[in-house]
Amino acid sequence: MHKRPPQKRSQAYTGIQPLSPLTHRTQKFQPLPDPLGEPPYHYDAKDAIPGLDNIISKYGKMIFHTVGDVGGIKSPEYQMAVAAAMKKDLYDLPEGEKPLFFHLLGDVVYYNGEHNEYYDQFYEPYNHYDAPIFAIAGNHDGDPIDDSQQSLDGWVAYFMTKDPHIDPVSRDAPRVTMSLPNVYYTLITPMATIIGMYTNVPEHGSIDSIQQQWLTNEMHTAAEDKAVIISLHHPVYSFDDHHSGSPAMADALQHAINDSRRLPNLVLTAHVHNYQRIEKEVNKKTKIPFLVAGHGGYYHLHNLTASAGDVDTHTGAKLVYGDAKNHGYVTLTVDAQHISGIMTTVDKETHEGTKTDSFSYSSKAHFLPDGDVISL
Repeated sequence: MHKRPPQKRSQAYTGIQPLSPLTHRTQKFQPLPDPLGEPPYHYDAKDAIPGLDNIISKYGKMIFHTVGDVGGIKSPEYQMAVAAAMKKDLYDLPEGEKPLFFHLLGDVVYYNGEHNEYYDQFYEPYNHYDAPIFAIAGNHDGDPIDDSQQSLDGWVAYFMTKDPHIDPVSRDAPRVTMSLPNVYYTLITPMATIIGMYTNVPEHGSIDSIQQQWLTNEMHTAAEDKAVIISLHHPVYSFDDHHSGSPAMADALQHAINDSRRLPNLVLTAHVHNYQRIEKEVNKKTKIPFLVAGHGGYYHLHNLTASAGDVDTHTGAKLVYGDAKNHGYVTLTVDAQHISGIMTTVDKETHEGTKTDSFSYSSKAHFLPDGDVISL
């Protein structure tokens, strides 16, 4: 049995976590499904959001929801409450203030991403969420229950279908399937390039050399007049008592940054079932914000091992804000100058939302100065 992560540490392990009695026998690197599209696996948000360019031109900003670990397998009231609050945003807010889509940060369906669980954990909770849902897959989405199931088959059945259709599994909560080009892909939007990774099933995540090269290329070729947002399920940093952050994901991202010379404006992660906003100073001019937003509906939340203001002396990661008591979601706003965000906690009885952590960072392109090398 592995030890619990220590206090005030953002990365508890120095390498790949060994198998233990707490891990499932299938918790290993799983093969990826065949891509639906061609490299570099771009998906233009305009294909799913009619009039997107006009909305951005009119209001000068792009607003979207994001959170992960949403599946309400055991106690669905938490997921239903968060989903209800998110839907309320779509109903009540005026056009220029309402979110245009939901970027879901993995673990759509527990415990093994089964296709037949999609009604209870996806279609029904987000029924009448009248905006597109783009997702990256999490470890539970890709971990087959046994040899009768292929990795990611449930995720592919909704998010990666060649011909969009209504899946009979959706029953009385129909939603047309998506045609994302691959399990890792770049979402092209008018205000930001959102690079979505797939970090597979093993604890602390794993990517192959092909995805590593793809990530570096996507960062290197990203439009210089837009922000770059990286999303991945397993967190680079996390001050929690259950999973902790991942040296493997830190290694993957720092290699991509050093090779591409592009710095992300924001890194979105989940996997840990709480909310954390963490900053990492990479040079004297730039801090990269890392969000852990894994409080989207799964009932069991993970405790924090640090308080706001604590800094991991090994990594330099600083916990700016944390909440391990409440479920909720994040609303991001991207304009020509800033990426701003608000975290909303949700009461599971009343479905009322309370705005808590708010933040703002630059959306301008950031590059590494010549000769600089960063370490995460």
